[in-house]
Amino acid sequence: MKISIIGAGNMGGATARGIAQGTIISTNDIAISNPSKGKLNAIKADFPDIIVTQDNKECVKNADWVILAVKPWKLQEVIDEIRECLAHGAILCSMAGGVSIQKIEEMLNDSKRPIYQIIPNTAIAVRQSMTFIASKNSTSEKDQQILDIFKELGEAMLVEERLMGAGMALASCGIAYAFRYIRAATEGGVELGLYARDAQHIVQQTLKGAVELLEATNGHPEAEIDKVTTPGGITIRGLNAMEQNGFSNIVIQGLKASK
Repeated sequence: MKISIIGAGNMGGATARGIAQGTIISTNDIAISNPSKGKLNAIKADFPDIIVTQDNKECVKNADWVILAVKPWKLQEVIDEIRECLAHGAILCSMAGGVSIQKIEEMLNDSKRPIYQIIPNTAIAVRQSMTFIASKNSTSEKDQQILDIFKELGEAMLVEERLMGAGMALASCGIAYAFRYIRAATEGGVELGLYARDAQHIVQQTLKGAVELLEATNGHPEAEIDKVTTPGGITIRGLNAMEQNGFSNIVIQGLKASK
C-alpha cells in the first residue's frame, strides 16, 4: 500500500513521520511533497527511505492513498494540479478543516471516488492525536485501513460527517483549551508561591494522572471528583468558587463557539 502526502507542514510532516514509525506502511512506500526543500530535507534526514519531492504530480503517481495536508484556501489549487495524475482507484483524503466532502467532490469534479475527511490535532506530532474520520463512497475494508493507520498516531474514530464540527471543537480546538488551562493553572501556582517551571510541571503531571485514572477505571469524572471532595473540605470550596465564576458554562460556550 502506497501513501502520498501533499504538504509537509505541521500536520502533513507529523503524519508522514508518524506513519513511518508505524507498522502498517513501509517507509519506502511513503511519499511527501512540499513547495520548499527545508521541511522535506528534515524529514529525509530522519527517514532516508521516504520519497520527498517538490512536484505534487510526481508525488501522487501510483499512490493508493493521497492525503491533502494543505490549508483550505489551497485545496482547489492542489486538486486542480493533481486531478489527472490520480490513479483510477486512488483514495483522496483531506485534512483541510471546514471543507465538506461535498465541496471536495465539486473541486474534484468526481462523485464516485472514495473521499475521506480527516481531522487530527497537533498532538499527532508525538503520536497522541485524537483524529476524526468521515467518509463517502468508502468500504468497510478501506475504513478499517485508514482507522488502523491513524490509530498508530494516537486515537482515531470514524464518525458521520455531521459530527466532524463537534470533533474539531473537542479535540482540534480543544487541545488549545487544554493548554490555556495549563497556563492559567500555572499562573495560579505562581500566585501561590511556586516557580513557574515547577507549577507547570505539577499541572502537567496532575492532568496526566487524571487522564490515566479515568482510563484505568473507565469511570465518570464526577465519580472521581467525589473521591476528592470531603465535606467542608478545601477541594469543594475551590470547585464551588470556579463554578460561581462560570467555569463549566465557559467551557461549554467555548466549545459551541468553535463548532
